[in-house]
Amino acid sequence: MELQALIPNVLTIAGTDPTGGAGIQADLKAFSAHGAYGMSVVTAVVAQNTRGVGSIVAMEPEFVAEQIAAVFDDVRVDAVKIGMVANAEIADAITQSLDKYAQCPVVLDPVMVAKSGDHLLNQQDVDAIRERLVPRATLITPNLPEAAVLLGRDTEMASIEEMRESLADLRDLGADWVLLKGGHLDGAESLDILTGEETAEFTAPRVDTINDHGTGCTLSAAIAALVPRYGYVEAVRRAKEYLTAALRHADELDVGSGHGPVHHFHALWDHTTQKVQS
Repeated sequence: MELQALIPNVLTIAGTDPTGGAGIQADLKAFSAHGAYGMSVVTAVVAQNTRGVGSIVAMEPEFVAEQIAAVFDDVRVDAVKIGMVANAEIADAITQSLDKYAQCPVVLDPVMVAKSGDHLLNQQDVDAIRERLVPRATLITPNLPEAAVLLGRDTEMASIEEMRESLADLRDLGADWVLLKGGHLDGAESLDILTGEETAEFTAPRVDTINDHGTGCTLSAAIAALVPRYGYVEAVRRAKEYLTAALRHADELDVGSGHGPVHHFHALWDHTTQKVQS
């Protein structure tokens, strides 16, 4: 792909998070933290907080398509990040819109399994993502539970060796690149494996914090913001370093009573600022 020097315009197509730690809100923060101009298309409005998801209201597929058209009709789009799709009809609307408009990198974070382990989509919705959206993406970023769903497996990978052995099967789903994230494994380090035109492995020390809400959204959004300038391998390397630092600084925030957000602006905010007195 041809790299660019302009400030990239990056579009997120995803659901919302009113507490700001995940979804579109996290994506826009990650875009901004990497010097990209962020734009958004809403697929679903989600009532959630740091303790979990309450309810989801999906947008009409036609309206999702109209939002996408409004952006592409007016703005140069340098990368697209896709998060929560909500249902098969919206997956179809996104795929058709991308086929019509997008000639840029498309990063798909296949949001299908909640942190609790609950599946967020039914089988028809999963099939639509696997059969239509995944082949349209240039990069998919599944974690281990999501990879198991995409591959139709009852159990998720339990070792680094199983991760490596599953890469070919994930590539066969049709995306140009696959980033398989090993954060659900045990161990002192977290391994992610990228495969496409080449294969690279990225490790980082695990960070001891419960404030890990929106990590998948944040990583995939950071990659989308970086790909137009750096290409896939370097974008993933930089994005993983950014997320690790965002986790390391997450406890500086005081947001919610559950799994709080990562600190998207850890490199930009003054860490010496005192907390507001209550």
